[in-house]
Amino acid sequence: MTPALPRVLIHTCAALLAAVSLAVTLHSGLAQRGVALAFGALVVLGELTRWTGPERVREAAPLGAAGALSYALLGEHAGRPTGHGTAQVVTVVLTASLLGSVPHLARGRGPTHDDLARRVLTAGFAAACFQPLYNRGVFDGWIGPAYALLLLALLTLTALCDAVLAAALAHARTGWPFGPLLRDELRAMPGVGSAVCATGAVIALAVAVAGLWALPVFCVPLLLTQVSLRRYAAVRATYRQTIASLARATEIAGYTPAGHARRVAALSRAVGRDLGLSGPELAVLEYAALMHDIGQLSLVDPVPAGATAVLPAAEQRRIALLGGAVVRQTGGSTQVAEIVERQADPCAEQPLAARIVRVVNAYEEKARDAGPGGPLTALEELRLATAGEYAPEVVEALARVLSRDGLTLPMSG
Repeated sequence: MTPALPRVLIHTCAALLAAVSLAVTLHSGLAQRGVALAFGALVVLGELTRWTGPERVREAAPLGAAGALSYALLGEHAGRPTGHGTAQVVTVVLTASLLGSVPHLARGRGPTHDDLARRVLTAGFAAACFQPLYNRGVFDGWIGPAYALLLLALLTLTALCDAVLAAALAHARTGWPFGPLLRDELRAMPGVGSAVCATGAVIALAVAVAGLWALPVFCVPLLLTQVSLRRYAAVRATYRQTIASLARATEIAGYTPAGHARRVAALSRAVGRDLGLSGPELAVLEYAALMHDIGQLSLVDPVPAGATAVLPAAEQRRIALLGGAVVRQTGGSTQVAEIVERQADPCAEQPLAARIVRVVNAYEEKARDAGPGGPLTALEELRLATAGEYAPEVVEALARVLSRDGLTLPMSG
């Protein structure tokens, strides 16, 4: 199955669900319009406050997601049963999501088709699991804590469904292996995902008792969480820019070719993802790859073309240790410093991230000036040296990454 096929299937299912839901809602009309408008306004607000930064996040509009899920699992309003069904939930969520996205789309930074497909399918899934059974009275005997646990169980099931959808869409978009992508999604669920599920359940329970006045009260914590996430993302972006600026010092001083650190970092991150590293581990790997040559600033005479892979082992270790010291003195992460320091250690003693940086750096140096056949030649040299110098599993992961990109590597700075 080609990577693009799951994406086509997901988009087709979302489009069919949206079309059928719109047709059913137009035919039958909106039930309890005030409730529908209130939850629609909540989803619109969530989309208006959507994260639109350059860094991709798992849930860019947590408030909109929580509003959609709470409406899907809403059984009562101020003690009176609701009359909306699955079709109305999908219609309200889709319409509100589109309305809230208009300002972002006008600036060219709106949600993608993948985001809208996920929102429609997850809201439809939650509503399909709850609304038909609730309207038939299946949950009439569920009261108190049992009913709350029921909502949490349905939200957990919906979150798992969303994780599968997100991983499948990312696999189709990037070509990366589905397994590690799904593990990343599942690892991210206890963070913002748990806050979204908890808020959705609380809103559904509160509106059932107190009415629509509960909406603004229980949305504030999630809004504050979203503000904190924005600040955290800004700090991370500043830190990465600082690391990238430090990494360019070797290029400006003429010790390494232009763009070398950036290329090694990008390819190291792809290899790490192929090997199943988590999001935080990939970030540390990327920073270490950017800084892997910083120790060359201690050399009196630059190494020709910055090719440290051809130096004696003792000299490689000296440069690596000096690089780790620079990272520590500039306030860098201890984990990053350790990877930089250990990139020249014997292969069997290195952590996985250091093995990745060592292999990718050697590949980039060997392939850089070898002409059209450079990538294949460099890869073959690395495979022949896996007896002790390079980790075989990393070299094979590199081969898989390169094969997906046609055995090419950007050579420009």
